[in-house]
Amino acid sequence: MWLFTTIGFFSVVEDPGHPDTLKIRARAREDLAALRDGYLPDIELIETDHTDYRFRAIVRRDEWAHAAHALAVAIDYPNFKSAVAERQGHKRAGRYARVWEVMYGLQRN
Repeated sequence: MWLFTTIGFFSVVEDPGHPDTLKIRARAREDLAALRDGYLPDIELIETDHTDYRFRAIVRRDEWAHAAHALAVAIDYPNFKSAVAERQGHKRAGRYARVWEVMYGLQRN
């Protein structure tokens, strides 16, 4: 699962060999820190140079489900890209807009 939020971008996948746990992966440390600070206070941020996503955390599925629900309940904006610009800056919003543009191509085809 890829999840673009106003606090960051996350890739969430099953932890191989551990079906009850998930890896939350991020490209930017501040994204995982914001997730920890707002929704998952007990996660440990792991940093490695040897993986595709440099930053990650391991959580139980039920912890992630609770956090994902809380992220959904916290939606308080009428326009996602504008909210990202306000909360994470125009540079991040521009990156998200490029993803939007690529996905818009899927709709147009």
